[in-house]
Amino acid sequence: MAASKCSRLAGERSRQFLASVDTFLFDCDGVLWRGDEAVPGAPELVTGLRNSGKRVFYLTNNSTKTRAMYADKLGRLGFGAEAAEVFGTAYCTARYLRDVARLRGKVYLIGGPALSRELEAAGIAHVGGGPEPVTGGMKEWAGLEKDPDVRAVVVGFDEHFSYMKLTRALHYLREPGCLFIATNTDTRLPLEGGAAIPGTGCLVRAVETAAHRQAQVIGKPNSYLYDCVVSECGLDPARTVMVGDRLDTDIQMGSRCGIRTLLTLTGFSGLEDVKSQQESGNLSMVPDFYVDSVADLLPALSAVEH
Repeated sequence: MAASKCSRLAGERSRQFLASVDTFLFDCDGVLWRGDEAVPGAPELVTGLRNSGKRVFYLTNNSTKTRAMYADKLGRLGFGAEAAEVFGTAYCTARYLRDVARLRGKVYLIGGPALSRELEAAGIAHVGGGPEPVTGGMKEWAGLEKDPDVRAVVVGFDEHFSYMKLTRALHYLREPGCLFIATNTDTRLPLEGGAAIPGTGCLVRAVETAAHRQAQVIGKPNSYLYDCVVSECGLDPARTVMVGDRLDTDIQMGSRCGIRTLLTLTGFSGLEDVKSQQESGNLSMVPDFYVDSVADLLPALSAVEH
């Protein structure tokens, strides 16, 4: 693609690039795998990066898996990750509430079992989760009983999202001191064959609309996942790259954090999207480099290793 910022990595440019990077931050779905199948060549690339002394971390907006669950999946697909290398929004939301917000009280949770487990692991009490059937009518809904110890509302992916949960969240968020946290704001989850389902951002927007408040967002493109890696593991921004498939999350987060960005075309965003962002002047969503697949780096990695 003829663009001053978005350059294809190939040949000698790939070798120079790999030599200049110590730490790789990978998004997962659409980058390393699609559904339950690894992107061809991706496990070999990650293994090769490790063998050549590079550090690898996984940054994902998906709140439906704990760190341990992600490590299990990475292992099954041939990536061999440790849980401590995974920075997902379920874990990082719990960490934010414990270490940054220093929450003293309970969470009202709109989210799934993984988010619940990460909150428990962080010592954060919570209510909610699971289905909440509709009972009564408008008068009863307006008078729903509240847990007096709730000090935060957290919204993640929740297949049981309902009008009752929306109403309960509104009741808590009418208190100005109640924190409002969202794991991420991805509006669609792309699936195989071009299909898609609504993402967490749809639920967040519904709660924001009802509460007349904006959520504090933990996931990409905000910097907190990156901040967690820096805090727990340390890294040199000048020798770090964010590898992702979405301009509005992965690439924009990398730009905001002052690190280089690499777009892979195996997932959500394509070169036409990049061109559109360039023409609009949104350079924070234009990657520094792109590849058709992360596996395109394998020849250059072999050259570096030898």
